[in-house]
Amino acid sequence: MLRRLARGLYDFPKVHPKLGPLSPAPDDVAQALARETGSQVQTRARAANVLGLTTQVPAKSTYLTNGPSRRVVLGKRVIDLRHASPKHLIAPGSAAGTVFQALRHVGPVRAADVVQVAASRLSASDKRTLASTAIQAPAWMRPTLISIATAATGEIDG
Repeated sequence: MLRRLARGLYDFPKVHPKLGPLSPAPDDVAQALARETGSQVQTRARAANVLGLTTQVPAKSTYLTNGPSRRVVLGKRVIDLRHASPKHLIAPGSAAGTVFQALRHVGPVRAADVVQVAASRLSASDKRTLASTAIQAPAWMRPTLISIATAATGEIDG
């Protein structure tokens, strides 16, 4: 059964045996909206949670996009896509982009935490992407990003 979520947005709902039809994940909805316009999305607060830097799960689903801004209301849940400049969307959709957004979210005070976590979790290709796109980042982020990109997985004690 096809379900209409919003104008131009449909899904096949997953059905839980006891709870019934489940609402779609905000990340899936944001990705579908981005595909519709040919844009890319990235989240800042959730990036810190994904990397394990914080246990807080953001209450609002806000995504940065290089496409048009849009708000979708799914029952009580609101998903916001906000247009952002290219300097805020570095390597969107990749693990390196997640590190950028997590670092931007936690700030320079907790940059060392990001280095420890990201250096052990990123693959070699993600580290190369991080190193090649570090020039686009703000000046305070560059030393942290370079240290993540050059750190070997075994060097960091987590």
